[in-house]
Order: sequence, then C-alpha cells, then structure tokens
Amino acid sequence: MRTFSRYFTLSTYFHNRHGKRIQKIPLDAGFSCPNRDGTLSSRGCLFCNPLGSGTGQSIANIPLADQYAHWRTRFQQKYKAHAFLAYLQSFSNTYGPLTKLTRVLDALHDLPELEGICLGTRPDCLDQPKLAALAAFPGTENWLDLGLQSSNNQTLERINRGHDAQCFARAARMAGSMGLKICAHVIAGLPGENMDDFLATIGFVNQLPVRGIKIHNLYVCKGSGLVRWWQRGDYRPLDMDEYTQWVVQGLIRLRPDIVIHRINGDPQPGELVAPNWALSKSQIIQKIVRHLEDRDLWQGKLSGKANDRPYWFDRNGGIPDGID
Repeated sequence: MRTFSRYFTLSTYFHNRHGKRIQKIPLDAGFSCPNRDGTLSSRGCLFCNPLGSGTGQSIANIPLADQYAHWRTRFQQKYKAHAFLAYLQSFSNTYGPLTKLTRVLDALHDLPELEGICLGTRPDCLDQPKLAALAAFPGTENWLDLGLQSSNNQTLERINRGHDAQCFARAARMAGSMGLKICAHVIAGLPGENMDDFLATIGFVNQLPVRGIKIHNLYVCKGSGLVRWWQRGDYRPLDMDEYTQWVVQGLIRLRPDIVIHRINGDPQPGELVAPNWALSKSQIIQKIVRHLEDRDLWQGKLSGKANDRPYWFDRNGGIPDGID
C-alpha cells in the first residue's frame, strides 16, 4: 500500500537521503545568551524559559560525552536508533569566544554513531570565524538552528528579541554561502500578530537560503515574561483550531524543498501554564494532516513553484539525483 506525506518531514528527508532513522540527542554545553546576561538585556525573550529551552544538564556539570552516552543508550532502546545528531539546544551556542565553540566541537568530534551536529543560536551571535568552525565539522548532516520567530520588526521589539529581521537575513546568507544547512525557527501566535503577519514570515523565509524550518505554537511557560502578560489578560494564546489554520496556510505557501523539523511546540514536563492543548502533540499533528488531506493540500502548493506534487509526497519514492 502506498503512503503519502502532506509535508516534507525531517524523518522523510533522513530516510530518503541516508536510508535510516537519525535521532537528535539534546545536549547542554553551558552557553549563555546576550539577552540574558545584560549585554542586550537581562530579561530574555518574552517566551523563553529560564533554561533557555534546554535540558539544564550543564548546570549539573555533566560532560557532553556523558550526556550523549545517556541519551544514546535511551534512544537505542526506545527507537532502535544507531545514527545520531548532537543537538546543542540550550541558549545561544555561538555566544562567547571562538575558543569556547571550538572546544565544544572538539568534544563532539569522535562520539560514536554521530552523523553531524545541530546547533541552536541567535543570528547576532555569528561571524565568519565561527561559521567556518561549524562548516569544518566532519559530518554528513550539519545544521544551524537559527532563531527568527517573526519577520515583523515591531513584533521582535515587542517580544524583546534584541535583533531585527535583517540581522537574521544577513546571518542566513553568510551561513548558507559556507555550506551550512539553516533551520529557521518561527512562532505562530506572537503578541500583536495575526495570520497575515505569520504568512509574511513564511514568505520572508522562502526568500532566504533556508533548508529547514521549525514552526512553534506560542505557549506560556513558567518563568517566562509571557506569564505576566497572560495573567494580566494582555495575551491570549491561539486555540487549537486557530493554530491549525495558521499552520496549514503557512505550509501551502512554504517552499516544498524546506524540511519541516517541527510543526508544533513541545513543552517540558511541568513548565506549561497555558494553553492546555499544547500538551496534545500528536493530536495537533493529526489535526493539521487531516486538514491538508481533506482539502487535497500539501506543502508548497501555493508557493509559486510548480503545482505538481513534490517528490517526497510519495513516501515510497526515492530522492532524485542531485538533491541533498
């Protein structure tokens, strides 16, 4: 029986390119953030939790190799996985001197069954030498997770992001020119934004050398500045139906070659304040897929590219020659 995909999932990309599952392993290398340490601000981004969306394992002084070994064993048992990406997730992993970044990369160099790295950071924490160090890392899959959130500069100021959309564009072009695969992070439902703002962000991403995207629903988590907004009634999260509509409209406009790394947020245990539906990860995905299937829609259908279904639509098909 033939199976079909309505959007270009990361698992489809890995299976088509490598013929196997590749599992991300979250690591905390102990970096900070200029939006936390007072360089730009001490408040952080409005939505960010106190751990910088990471595990906090560096606080316990757990070496990267030990963190990796712990999760590798767990994922081997749970998923039978034998290929991994080291995912440096917490805070901004290129903030600080180049020597710190190179020490971290050196510590990852010889980890077993490692296919590459996925490194999260801010666009204002990148320069040519740091990008060169990342581009030189040996691996078949080296990704740079780059926070955009919105292409609306008024929104970025409102959420205390500390940089503008043009900063993201410059960093994306510079990283792309050095062969790094860029995964843009965007958020649906930011304060003051409507669906048109979100679709404008998708259009902005389409114009850049971006290879992947993470779409997050904005939820209120403990310790974030957004909690006070929500308590005062100054912020209302999208409901699940609204989020579904926003994502579907975004997907059909998104370039079909952009890999979907994530299609909804995933709150850490115990951190969610609102909305409760944000805990229903599988239900959200099912709702989005059902909406696409019922209307015969797919990623990129309205992107301005050819209306033919993309090669990844047929999960049984292979990856065409020349596509990496």
